[in-house]
Amino acid sequence: MRLDKYLADMGAGSRSQVKQLIKKGAVRINGKTANDPGAAVTGADTVECNGAVISYRDHFYFMLNKPAGVITATEDDRQKTVLDLFPENIRKRLFPVGRLDKDTVGLLIITDDGQLDHELMAPSHHVDKRYLLKTDRPMDEEDAAAFKEGIELKDGTVFRAAKLDIDPQDPHAACITISEGKYHQIKRMLLSRGKEVIYLKRLSVGALELDENLPEGAYRELTEDELKILHKKKSNAL
Repeated sequence: MRLDKYLADMGAGSRSQVKQLIKKGAVRINGKTANDPGAAVTGADTVECNGAVISYRDHFYFMLNKPAGVITATEDDRQKTVLDLFPENIRKRLFPVGRLDKDTVGLLIITDDGQLDHELMAPSHHVDKRYLLKTDRPMDEEDAAAFKEGIELKDGTVFRAAKLDIDPQDPHAACITISEGKYHQIKRMLLSRGKEVIYLKRLSVGALELDENLPEGAYRELTEDELKILHKKKSNAL
């Protein structure tokens, strides 16, 4: 692979930016200053940029604590997207896994790994997603029982069984676990029971939980252990 492409792919900058870094002598290959953007490098080479080792990897994996007010899309001419929260030099290769509504906050995986996206989001895989929600009207055990049976809307839309755990101290709050991700699913399920969702936060995808120390709007790379959790595709029985 060309040196400039290697560095650009690993987020060191755009192709033009990394060429300038190479020109300034800021890049080294196996301890020697590189001066040719077209120099061939492989994952076995030690590449440094401004003194930091740039290791090659096939994919990026990020945990984003999505804030309200941004849409889950790769680009939009009018609205801010979740990818606008990332540096421009790596943004072009990333996409969100699944989607969260504009006003929904919480865990969103951002990656460039299409296989992981399929493993987590394909309807046939039934990966659990858990959310914290608040409603305008109190929920009760009849709601929980209806969710356990599954919900069918008047338009014929059918939602699989879901687990609704109502807060015993606050019937306006609950945790819900679903194993699919249809359009506005949780809001539509609650609306069918006469309740409007006024707050929604995703807490987990499969066994991967949102880092409670990650502020809304912030992101970090997934750890090796978290990646192993994701690839196991574990889900909890409803």
